[in-house]
Amino acid sequence: MPSRMLPEWTEQDAILLAWPHEASAWAPWMGAIEATYRNLAAAIARFQPLVVLCRDGDHAAATRAQLTLAGISPTRYRIAEQPFDDTWVRDYGPLARASDGQVELLDFRFNGWGGRHTAERDDGVNAGLAAAGWFATPLLEESRILEGGAVETDGTGTLLLTRRSQFSPGRNDDPDEASAEAWLTEKLGVDRVLWLEHGGLKGDDTDGHVDTLVRFADTTTLIHQHCDDPDDPHYDPLSALAAELTELRTADDQPYALHPLPWPRPQYDEQGERLPATYANFLLVNGGVIAPTYNDAADTEALAVLQRCFPDREVVGVDARTLLLQAGSVHCATMQLPRGALTPEPGED
Repeated sequence: MPSRMLPEWTEQDAILLAWPHEASAWAPWMGAIEATYRNLAAAIARFQPLVVLCRDGDHAAATRAQLTLAGISPTRYRIAEQPFDDTWVRDYGPLARASDGQVELLDFRFNGWGGRHTAERDDGVNAGLAAAGWFATPLLEESRILEGGAVETDGTGTLLLTRRSQFSPGRNDDPDEASAEAWLTEKLGVDRVLWLEHGGLKGDDTDGHVDTLVRFADTTTLIHQHCDDPDDPHYDPLSALAAELTELRTADDQPYALHPLPWPRPQYDEQGERLPATYANFLLVNGGVIAPTYNDAADTEALAVLQRCFPDREVVGVDARTLLLQAGSVHCATMQLPRGALTPEPGED
């Protein structure tokens, strides 16, 4: 069996979180963001354990107090002391592939979305965890830049990503699509790459990560963010994205089943800048779906769409409005660690 990038619905050991700290970009909103992370951590801990990154011992002690406040048992989390710049662990955490049941973790480079933000410590997190003995499987260092939120796979050889996020300035210097596909195929073990031309959200600084726009529910089903307001600037690009998705074909040359997510009303920061609210930025956990909500009338329908797409999972909403202040949401703040990736604690099976 060829090596394949693992889809998010693969059974997981834990979810990786990086807890906010005063030296991160969250400093102006520490009270609000810690409340959000408490809610997010509690929702995840209902389904499976957490590995929580803390920058040092003092931060670890403060984070344990926050987790206790959230009602999370110490048996449901492990603290990993490791310096990091910011909390968007989706884009610097390890990507996983497997062959014949053997999991391998890939440590791609991360440079703060093309140099927009400081990222040296974030880029060193995976190697630091490996050196500290956290991983039960090889961590393979890669020389190229690849952010976890930029790629979406069905686990059977299909990769989905936006052309803009791959070819934007400051990442890699691929001369053309064929060159990019060659290394994606080699490193992620995919057979084909589906490039998306359209979409994108105001306030997004990732250059159109696919996890803000379109997600696999299974090998034949796509969930996508839709806009039904003709007066909204997102209407044309997201309508073009929806049309583009109707032209895609599965590996068996069949059209995908498409499930549009409702459109939340506009969200703004204190300066009046538009924030990238999207329901597509959900997280799959063992037996569950952790979905962003925005205190919006569309929340109920968004959760219902996800429940229809994942009928065997419990869908849990988490208020993600504070996460938007730094242009992310639930999926951006988390990274799954598949079964077999983590070294067990003493006493664990």
